[in-house]
Amino acid sequence: MDTIYNHRAVEDKWRKIWEEKPVNPKDDKKPKYYCLDMFPYPSGAGLHVGHWRGYVISDVWSRYQIMHGKYVIHPMGWDAFGLPAENYAIKTGQHPSISTAANIANIKRQVKQIGAVYDWDMEINTTDPKYYKWTQWIFVQMFKHGLAYEKEMPLNWCPHCKAVLANEEAEGGVCERCGTPVTKKNLRQWMLKITAYADRLLEGLDDLDWPEKVKKMQRDWIGRSYGAEVNFPLKSDPSRHITVFTTRPDTLYGATFMVLAPEHEMVKELTTDEQREEVEAYCKAAANKSNVDRVQNKEKTGVWTGSYAIDPLNNEEVPIWISDYVLADHGTGAIMCVPAHDQRDWDFAKKFGLKIIPVISPDGSDMSDMKEPYVDARGKMINSGEWNGMDSDKLKAEAPDMIEKKGLGKRTVSYKLRDWVFSRQRYWGEPIPIIHCPKCGAVPVPEDQLPVVLPDVKSYQPTDTGESPLASMTDWVNTTCPCCGGPAKRETNTMPQWAGSSWYFLRYVDVHNDKELVSREKADKYLPVDMYIGGVEHAVLHLLYARFWTKFLHDIGVVDFDEPFKKLFNQGMILGPKGIKMSKSLGNVVSPDDMIRDYGCDSLRMYELFIGPPELDSAWDDRGIEGINRFLKKVYKLVIEESEKDAPETKELIRVRNQMIKTITTRLEAFSLNTVVSGFMEFTNTLTDMAKKGGVDKKTLETLTVLLAPFAPHLAEEMHEHLGYTNSVFEEKWPEWDEKLTEEDDVKMPVQINGKTKAVISLPKDVSKDDAISAAKKEISDKLTGNVIKEIFVPGRIINFVMK
Repeated sequence: MDTIYNHRAVEDKWRKIWEEKPVNPKDDKKPKYYCLDMFPYPSGAGLHVGHWRGYVISDVWSRYQIMHGKYVIHPMGWDAFGLPAENYAIKTGQHPSISTAANIANIKRQVKQIGAVYDWDMEINTTDPKYYKWTQWIFVQMFKHGLAYEKEMPLNWCPHCKAVLANEEAEGGVCERCGTPVTKKNLRQWMLKITAYADRLLEGLDDLDWPEKVKKMQRDWIGRSYGAEVNFPLKSDPSRHITVFTTRPDTLYGATFMVLAPEHEMVKELTTDEQREEVEAYCKAAANKSNVDRVQNKEKTGVWTGSYAIDPLNNEEVPIWISDYVLADHGTGAIMCVPAHDQRDWDFAKKFGLKIIPVISPDGSDMSDMKEPYVDARGKMINSGEWNGMDSDKLKAEAPDMIEKKGLGKRTVSYKLRDWVFSRQRYWGEPIPIIHCPKCGAVPVPEDQLPVVLPDVKSYQPTDTGESPLASMTDWVNTTCPCCGGPAKRETNTMPQWAGSSWYFLRYVDVHNDKELVSREKADKYLPVDMYIGGVEHAVLHLLYARFWTKFLHDIGVVDFDEPFKKLFNQGMILGPKGIKMSKSLGNVVSPDDMIRDYGCDSLRMYELFIGPPELDSAWDDRGIEGINRFLKKVYKLVIEESEKDAPETKELIRVRNQMIKTITTRLEAFSLNTVVSGFMEFTNTLTDMAKKGGVDKKTLETLTVLLAPFAPHLAEEMHEHLGYTNSVFEEKWPEWDEKLTEEDDVKMPVQINGKTKAVISLPKDVSKDDAISAAKKEISDKLTGNVIKEIFVPGRIINFVMK
């Protein structure tokens, strides 16, 4: 029998067999398990070995669930609308529909090489009108429920991509796609009221089996804080006021100035003639900065408006400034500043010569000579009128109610989370299903007229005006109002790339349904997702949006759950050979095509797992896959050769078999996949040594084959067949271990002299003290040259001779 493993012949053979007879046929009699990858956007570069990692992990986990008797939902699709696809089309000069279709075909070919158990009957494409009909339907429902609205506002604008960016897409002050510094532009936008779900999005995190890192990122992004809104009357007109939100209303007596965002609606009227030129110049400069740049800039800048407000507690004048570190869409767009207890306010006050009044002292003593702010702000109240002497922590909790009783403001909750900017001035996206009528206003496209199909255009490049390329298509734009029948115009903005991915996991289970988004019967049977696998880079954007949409769909009765993903696993990146992120421009991309040709799919799968802990980034090394390839050949040779011997089962083989089942299973359940592979290597070496001494029995070979199946499926199928089976290895039940049978008959015990180990001997677990001491003396007889004054025996642990 040929014991040389031919990966090309074996993998081609089993790939064809699986196409004819899938290993995971739909079977509703089995319990379901839904394992989902974050679906890819079809870039022109195709997949590199880094993309494989998540797909291999999800396939291993899916196959493991299959072998536990479950029907596994494991679909794949394409997130094909949005900036990445459109920018690639512009770069290559192809229409997005053409370049996207070609990219999908190439990546689908590459994905199939993984040998994964994807159900291609469930395949979806977000650019398919049959799919985005339901994306538009969800938007219409949100519009009808008051969650979708129009607003003109200053937005993040990428001058290179010529597109509006959500705050999440402009972190660091640059476009997340092209790295261009982001500016501001006033545009009419569609917004989704995600803030209406802020509390539920926060509270729902508590019960999710997600990495704490991701949950913290979402909590921080939502940014719920408790405090009070306080009204500062204007000195020029006390009947009017500026409202600020503060988490420290207990420090109100120390507010010596206030700062408004340059965009605040009252800036213009508060600016005196003497200050107008300086204020207007400052506002103009701020408009060209991103929010991130404004907040993170350590050099604080600002301009006095020339006006004053009045502190509502002590009636002191409070100068009103503007500064770009205050954002119009955060809180009320105005803050009170207490420089004695805040580093930012302290720096601002010192720079512009403003008053500093301490109101909290650690022990109640005078703080007038402070050299730096007391930011801990805990202790006794000072310089605070009737609050003097109170404990600051107690006052912090009670101050909002005190202020509310005085009629100076109210207790409230504030959030960092802002409503979702949901429209883009680009071509390649889902048309927003709204019609603008001069009489009726904005009205939704009737549901029986969905989808609003994206028209084919010759010029799809973005415009400098901020209008979508669709605006020039008058035949498409001009339409009839569905309410009054009069002339009207279609909305020309398109949805952002996050739209289709915010609900795609629902559509997979009912992909051919043209009557509803998903039938309630199938939703109840197959949803939600049990395991979601993908990169941590989607922690805030995609995952937050998907949770928002799922909660809304739950509220309107489409599904009966309000969290889409029960468990989340974030895999780390595979970096280039020098530890740098793989990039075509850097020339360090490793193609899976080359690896499959030279080493085989199973070798690549196993190396993707062995390269390092799956949740951490790891650097690629060609020598690693060579080692894995040698290991798989060793396994194949062992099984083929030993299967011909018909070796008897021994007590030692039974023990090794049970230890192997336990080790592989517990490490797999813990997602310690790199140590699973090392475990296979260790047990293969052990079995190879045992083969030389007396052979390996068939049941142990079968167990090794079944355990290896989720990781190297082609090889496992081939060995399973050679062992005499006509069914697929994936029809076998995952083996179980007997804990008693994993225990060693002997234990290794160190033999010491005066606490220093001189030898290690193997003894029966129930050895007597006399026999143990005798065996130990025999082992180190040449070292026992002195007078033994004490013999210490700790069963199963240690033997120690105390000598003089």
